[in-house]
Amino acid sequence: MKISQLIKIALSSVWNNKMRSFLTMLGIIIGISSVTILVGMGEGTQKQISDQIENLGTNLITVSITGNRTTTITDEDLNELKAKPGIKEIAPEISTGNVNIKSKSKSSTTTLEASTPEYAEIRKLAVQSGRFIKRMDVDNRFNVLVIGPETAQNIFGNTNVVGNTMYVNGIEFTVVGVLKSEGTSTTGSSDDRIIIPLSTGERLMKTAKAQTFYVEAESKDKVDEAMSYLELFLNKKFKIRNSGSDSTVTNSYYRVMSQTSILDTANSTTKSMTSMLAGIAAISLIVGGIGIMNIMLVSVAERTREIGIRKAIGAKKRNILMQFLIESAGISGFGGIMGVLLGYIGAYFGEHVFGTAIIIPSNIVIEAFVFSMVVGIIFGIYPANKASNLNPIDALRFE
Repeated sequence: MKISQLIKIALSSVWNNKMRSFLTMLGIIIGISSVTILVGMGEGTQKQISDQIENLGTNLITVSITGNRTTTITDEDLNELKAKPGIKEIAPEISTGNVNIKSKSKSSTTTLEASTPEYAEIRKLAVQSGRFIKRMDVDNRFNVLVIGPETAQNIFGNTNVVGNTMYVNGIEFTVVGVLKSEGTSTTGSSDDRIIIPLSTGERLMKTAKAQTFYVEAESKDKVDEAMSYLELFLNKKFKIRNSGSDSTVTNSYYRVMSQTSILDTANSTTKSMTSMLAGIAAISLIVGGIGIMNIMLVSVAERTREIGIRKAIGAKKRNILMQFLIESAGISGFGGIMGVLLGYIGAYFGEHVFGTAIIIPSNIVIEAFVFSMVVGIIFGIYPANKASNLNPIDALRFE
């Protein structure tokens, strides 16, 4: 019997039992759509995180002083570091995640950052109106601040607020600039913040110790060189003798991280999460395969007499085997196609209705569809083999 005839017979059987076939496909449909959407969410999240980190600059290095150290890094230390090869600029930062802010009519809480004029260049910040912190603001401890657009809306109801006054923890400040909008990130809104001069922040928060330093390397290629000089300086500053062979000692005093290492860690974590979610979703494909095997066994039992007649008039074992394999593959194939379509529809709604970043790679769609076909064939082998091994005489006697 020709393969085209077998395909016609198999698909005819699927079509004649439309509802049963559809219910059998559901496991495959749900599995394929779940894998497609979850992997797409993982890819979208990974790209979003990568873009956010890369937008900060691939030559950005972050130095964090860990623990409550009595040793402080002074302005003289920073000037010494700026003279080292590979280091372009350094900006210390003091920050706190919760300060009370108030205008004449409204109040709220926001994130406060205190730094120097170099902070804007290193962190890639731009103002939409007014100006950023200047050196004279730091030298004179002026009560001025640069405000995020979301904070301006919350407090003043608009972003045209340069020259207005507001209170931070009860102290009056003058708004000298409004930042350009950066949108939201995985850590929250980047537009809900205020930035004040470092010296003013030290007085406001009653501390003279910056625990975080942002360092801009001269270029991406100079990052490793800059990090080496930073580590040598910090080892000398904190009197660490053998940090090169004992990373635990180094980490107990400070941590130096580049954007590249942060990006690699973020990508690795996202990929692991995506793989885990895809693995969980793939379980439904296995369940769907079991459903196909169950229905195919029922189909073999129902069509035992038909199989006996076909064998009696000359159908070979391989013809019966191929017919039922094509039938199970057809069910899983149609389910796979519907699952992919449902996955794209779900991704569309996820992006446009819920604002979730979803990127569906074409190779994942192909792999998921092929996997669904393989599942259908594997779980169809046993019923097909059982059908092909039926004795024609026994089959004809079956009621």
